[in-house]
Amino acid sequence: MTLLSIREAVPADVPVIARFVRALAEFERLAHEAVGTEADFHAAIFGTPQRAGCLMAEWEGEPAAIALYHWTFSTFLAKPGRWLEDLWVEPRFRRRGIAKALFARLAQDTLAEGGGRLAWNVLDWNTPAIATYDAMGAQALKEWITRRLSGDALRSLAVEAT
Repeated sequence: MTLLSIREAVPADVPVIARFVRALAEFERLAHEAVGTEADFHAAIFGTPQRAGCLMAEWEGEPAAIALYHWTFSTFLAKPGRWLEDLWVEPRFRRRGIAKALFARLAQDTLAEGGGRLAWNVLDWNTPAIATYDAMGAQALKEWITRRLSGDALRSLAVEAT
């Protein structure tokens, strides 16, 4: 019997997805930013248009981890890709290869779609995750700085378009 199984999420998984995202937000010290509801996740993952996808990892049939992603496009490669937004492995299931298995499945799915990249962010203090990513051969893009508009700044800029 295989202990680990990975599959695409189904609508019945939404409560687990929302719970795991909140757990990740707490771990990242960003719980105050985790305002998405189960309805929001359902609409994003299963709505039309589909805005995100989610892989579920189960250990002996029990929810153990998620990999929530969305699609990207590289103009330089002229190919699609995937952006891993959130990866969470429940603490009691860590050190079993689940995160690496999720990455392998994401890589496989990205290539199957004709994609050229799988990318994500990691907090600079999350050294266990960074070590895992380094061991997989992931490159740190030190010359690229992520920028973000949200909240009032996003609304202010949007007003300028009218």
